[in-house]
Amino acid sequence: QVTLVESGGGLVQAGGSLRLSCATSGRTDSLNVIAWYRQAPGKQRELVAAIDNRGSTNYADSVKDRFFISRDNAKNTVYLQMNSLKPEDTAHYYCNFKSLLTKYDYWGQGTQVTVSS
Repeated sequence: QVTLVESGGGLVQAGGSLRLSCATSGRTDSLNVIAWYRQAPGKQRELVAAIDNRGSTNYADSVKDRFFISRDNAKNTVYLQMNSLKPEDTAHYYCNFKSLLTKYDYWGQGTQVTVSS
């Protein structure tokens, strides 16, 4: 079992920045991918950014060069630095852990990000 706890969401004006954190605990396999997803009202959940255990990253086109994902393995935490925020970034942001060994994945409860225009 893996537990994920997100934090760092809030209300920010367009052009501002936020940093989300995802703290992981439990049986976290060494081979894994941790990702941030988001879901806006009336829309499907979409991948925002992901990072694997080697540090390789990928991003949705809509956030490239604005959002940056990183991980601190010593703290079992993944971060999402969000810059130049836009109203369309408003969504509930979820952290996801996927084991590359067992293929199981786990979700956190999410954190709300609201960007005002």
